[in-house]
Amino acid sequence: MDRNVILAVVLSMAVLLGWDLMIAGPQREAIEAQRRAAAEAAAEAAEQSGQAGTGAASGLAGPTAGVVGDMSGIGGLNAPAAATLEDALNAAPGRITIETPSLTGSINLAGGRIDDLSLKNYRETIDKDSPIIRLFSPRNAQDGHYIQQGWIVNSDPATAAVWTAKQGARLTPESPVTLTRTAGGLVYEKTFSIDENYMFTVTQTVRNTGGEPVTLTPYGLVIQKGIPKDLENFMILHEGPIGVIGESLYQRKYKKIINKGGFTETGDRGWVGITSKNWLAAAIPPQGETYEGYLSNIGTEIEPVFRAGYALMARQIAPGEEASLTSYLYGGAKDVDILQSYENVPSRGGLGIYDFDKAVDWGNFFFLTRPIFYTLNFFGDLIGNFGVAILILTLIIKAILFPLANKGYESMSKMKKLQPEIEKLRKRYGDDKMKQQQEMMALYQKEKLNPIAGCLPILIQMPIFYALYKTLFVTIELRHEPFVAWIKDLSAPDPTTIFNLFGLIPYDPTSLPLIGAFLGIGVLPLLMGLGMWFQIKLNPPPPDPMQAQIFAMMPIIFTFLFASFASGLVLYWFWNTALSILQQVFIMKRNGVDIDWGERFSFLNRFKNLAGGK
Repeated sequence: MDRNVILAVVLSMAVLLGWDLMIAGPQREAIEAQRRAAAEAAAEAAEQSGQAGTGAASGLAGPTAGVVGDMSGIGGLNAPAAATLEDALNAAPGRITIETPSLTGSINLAGGRIDDLSLKNYRETIDKDSPIIRLFSPRNAQDGHYIQQGWIVNSDPATAAVWTAKQGARLTPESPVTLTRTAGGLVYEKTFSIDENYMFTVTQTVRNTGGEPVTLTPYGLVIQKGIPKDLENFMILHEGPIGVIGESLYQRKYKKIINKGGFTETGDRGWVGITSKNWLAAAIPPQGETYEGYLSNIGTEIEPVFRAGYALMARQIAPGEEASLTSYLYGGAKDVDILQSYENVPSRGGLGIYDFDKAVDWGNFFFLTRPIFYTLNFFGDLIGNFGVAILILTLIIKAILFPLANKGYESMSKMKKLQPEIEKLRKRYGDDKMKQQQEMMALYQKEKLNPIAGCLPILIQMPIFYALYKTLFVTIELRHEPFVAWIKDLSAPDPTTIFNLFGLIPYDPTSLPLIGAFLGIGVLPLLMGLGMWFQIKLNPPPPDPMQAQIFAMMPIIFTFLFASFASGLVLYWFWNTALSILQQVFIMKRNGVDIDWGERFSFLNRFKNLAGGK
């Protein structure tokens, strides 16, 4: 029974991983390539015919209606894409430079939007000379992505209005920038300040110098034109519009919004934004004030324009009065420590932003992923090496699970000790399988042995393994973090491969079509496979010859499967296997089980004989 359970778990995992790697993954890539090609062709045709931007609005009602209905300023649907990013940047009537220890970019005076932002501390690859990460681009760029806040005045967002600033104004943590404009008897003021990280504080004031009262609706939004080309597109990861509205987290992947539409919810705290694996753009209303938050696509199916936004309740300003509002915009990395620092109340140095760290996709196993991350992050920061932190985490997990694992290994040891008796029963009853099973169960009861308990070491590892896989995949803290020697990025697969003799032969076998994905078998996957093989050799041999063959193949299968996993995950599995072997050997000896090394590892004797010339 225990072998059937183990076999089912192992084979199920192998089938799922193999299916995703060999079939589902290539299919997703092919479909995505076709979609992008179709979108580009449609966009080009629309621009040439002058019909770009004919998509319908999402139809939201209430205080968001004016925002949704504005196609020129917010949606950007009728703005033809510039030839290059540089052209798109230069098309602005003016720009205010942004320069901080973490960010570089500019504010567009058209609309007062932040549409040019790059992250100084993150690069596209581990190469120190590779470009830094660009987060925002102007709306007339091919992949326009930006954040913006303002007022809807009498149902007119006026998002294309041009603002002015003092000559030489420059936004830094030490120097805020104030933009001004006057229109329709209203004097607008918008002051941007920024901290050392990624949070913009926007203080807006409107004075009514006219003779009639006006109705104002504050709004904030994030825009993303099209589906990003660097989309990870993994089921385990959310990428796309996201928000915490009131008490609830809302997530809509790009394709789901295209196919099923968006939604509107009301809340009095939280935030809305658009996220990728490592980066977040968010608009954050004043916490404690009621607002309508929405996630939508205001473009078409072929040429989507995704938007996450909010609109506060409308307010009236009589002649001679003014209204003020302070809210926030975020554009940067999903660093958990930084996100959580903004959750703190102002008295503790934060902004009181509710559940801001839910921008990280902790998943349904958050009760495991969060502790795993906090442990890794603590030791990674303390030691300065996240690889060593993974080794320490493994030791902690082994210590916590030690009692359960002990029961499993004791059961396996007793099973191994009973092997001679079990073999006698098989020979005695031959083909009478029913009688054989009855006698074996009687033997187990006599020895007070539960054969299923031997599955515990594997079964209890599965949710932890998944949670660690999720943690390594969705958190930015391990991105481009080195371990030792050739492991330069724990969040990426082992870069070496046995099929070019670990770099001695100057070619990349992983670039081969069809089979290339299976040829990236580096040092860590090989060590892990060797550890699995060693551990299997310690276990009692399966009674069924077919099962024995399958178990013998599992280290090879897992070596190929794990080759494409993050090296940090492979490091964990190898180290966990090595510790399990030591624990199992200790328990076997304590239970009086003699390990016949010569029988279990007889091939080593053959190698020894060959080396000795025998």
